[in-house]
Order: sequence, then C-alpha cells, then structure tokens
Amino acid sequence: MAFIEVVDQQKQSVGAVEVSDQVFAVEPHGSLVHSAVVMQRASLRQGTASTKSRGEVSGTGKKPWKQKHTGRARVGSNRSPVWRHGGTVFGPRPRTYQSAMSKKMYRKAMQSALSAKKAAGDLVILSELSFPEPKTKWMARAISQLGLTGTVLFVVGQDSHAVLRATRNLARAKAVSPHELNVYDVLRYHTLVVLKDEVATLQELWS
Repeated sequence: MAFIEVVDQQKQSVGAVEVSDQVFAVEPHGSLVHSAVVMQRASLRQGTASTKSRGEVSGTGKKPWKQKHTGRARVGSNRSPVWRHGGTVFGPRPRTYQSAMSKKMYRKAMQSALSAKKAAGDLVILSELSFPEPKTKWMARAISQLGLTGTVLFVVGQDSHAVLRATRNLARAKAVSPHELNVYDVLRYHTLVVLKDEVATLQELWS
C-alpha cells in the first residue's frame, strides 16, 4: 500500500489517502493497453460503408455488341467494373469492427494505465469539488486554481450533477463516474483527477 497526497480546490495539501499497489503500482503492460484502446476505438465504428458489386448495379444483361469482327474490345456486360456506372470490385461491405477482450485482460490494462498516471505524477486526489452554480466558468476556475494546463479527466460521484454539467462545454476537460472510466480516456487526458470519496470505489472496481 502507498499514500498519495490529497489537495483541495486551492491546491493546498489537506492530508493523504492510502491506495492499493494492485491498482496504482503494477508494472505497465503495453500490449494489453494497446489492445484495450484498439478494442474501444473499433467498437465505435459503425461499419455501414457499402458499395454495389457488378451483380447489384442496374443495367441489362445483354451483350453490348457481338464478340468478333467489330474492331472493338470484346465485352460481355455494361455492368463491368471497368465501365462507367459499373460495379465495384472488392468494395467495402457492411461489417462489424468489434473485437473481444476478456474482463481479466481489460482489468490488467486499466491497472497499467492508472499505474502509469501515478508514476508520471499526473494523478491528483482532490478532497472535494463543489461550485455555487453548475456553470462552466466555475469548473474552468477550479482547473486554473489546481494549476492544470493540459487536458483533465475528473472521476466524480454518479450524483455529482453540477460537476458533470459544468464540465460539459469544456473542450479540454471531461467528468465521469468510476463505473464510466475506461482505458482510452485515462490515456487520452493528460491529468487524472479523482475525488477522495471515489478512490475506494475505483479500487474496488479495478482491483
């Protein structure tokens, strides 16, 4: 077990929280992390691209002209791929891009991503996050007070509606609950900010 400093919204130290080495101190597994990201990104693809083959485009089945003695190239159909308005050869067809990954492997990938954040010093444990109003300006001010200049991913409680609303219009910030956290977002955002009350839930989910 290890301890991580807990700060408030003014970046003042207010104590420490104990975190599990099983979640925040494992040796990163690059190939598993890569597989998890590929799986997530591929599952977002619609796979609806489609083209028509020579058997599906409109056109007659009649031979355009006789085979010989015309001086022209021999041809059997006006739906040939080499003709204008002809079919497409090996074009895209509707398909699924989803791939499978076991829960155990994905858990290991998440542990690797979280451990890498902690090792790089990009993990911040925040005592609380509250605003007078659920407005974007208050979230922007909180990010500034914490001294965070890059993209930020907040892990907050499921009932933190004010935080979720205040973050919605910020291009460089996102707020999710522990159950919505995923490997791609952990890697995509520069800094991971976890509310102190959600650390236990996070460790329970991914240990």
